[in-house]
Amino acid sequence: MLGLGGGGLPAGVAAPGRLTPFVRRHQLGARMMTNLVLGAGFHASGAKPVDGSAYERYIGRWSRMFVPTLLASAEVSEGDLVLDVATGTGEAAVLARALVGRSGFIVASDISPTMLATASDRMAPGPFGAVVADGEALPFRDDAFGAVFCHLGLMFFQSPKRGLAEFRRVVRPERRVAACVISNAEKAPIWGFLAEALSQQLPAERSTLFLSFSLAEEARLRQLMLDVGFRDVRVVRERQEGFVASFEEYWDAVEQGVGMMPQAYRALPAVAQRSVRASVRRCLSGFKSGNGYQLGVEMLVASGRR
Repeated sequence: MLGLGGGGLPAGVAAPGRLTPFVRRHQLGARMMTNLVLGAGFHASGAKPVDGSAYERYIGRWSRMFVPTLLASAEVSEGDLVLDVATGTGEAAVLARALVGRSGFIVASDISPTMLATASDRMAPGPFGAVVADGEALPFRDDAFGAVFCHLGLMFFQSPKRGLAEFRRVVRPERRVAACVISNAEKAPIWGFLAEALSQQLPAERSTLFLSFSLAEEARLRQLMLDVGFRDVRVVRERQEGFVASFEEYWDAVEQGVGMMPQAYRALPAVAQRSVRASVRRCLSGFKSGNGYQLGVEMLVASGRR
């Protein structure tokens, strides 16, 4: 078992003076909430608790299918001290737990305190620490981690390049970093149709609404990793399919406002909301299968060695 330092994290991980105000600890049964002061990020609304069921239906059930490839690309191994950047509700951290075992340790970070609280609640007592932090300015020492991964967060960074440089800084030499991002809107219709319908109502916000798909170009993703100094860069495209039992099941998750686009939808006037709903339903009709919808999602997993 790794020795613990400040905030319930392994000794020597946190950079001096940069961690204490932002820690929520869930380590070996101990729990502590301190002053969480950073912004809410793209996927959680203020201090309102995250609706785990809605998040699962809107994102979690899809994102989970790509986690094994992400963790394999990061070469997460037993006994590793690993960092999950932009953990969200902790989907990747939960699956990484089985890989690092009791002799390893998982640090999960996110800019949203409400998301991080949900992730912490999902983790059984054990070697786990949670830190509210900006992925572009990580509060950790150089060479601190045996692996770093980021699942569906990098495309929302103000500067993905700066984020990747931070990932590289905190991973140990010769170890790997991996990031999973969504492909283009056409290859992720479960979110692409909603982005397009919202853009018709909010044309000035189109670039923000399409941020989910902003790193869909394989060549750009590869070059970003090369630019910050990664070696042995690999980009894997993966497609998974899932079944949505009904439009109502899908749309109820949107109505709950969990996610950037659902939040934008909820801010619209009622007449505009009805237009968005009708547009998405019409687009999804091409994927009808029985009473539900058979949908595919493509994602890219980029990884590199320091």
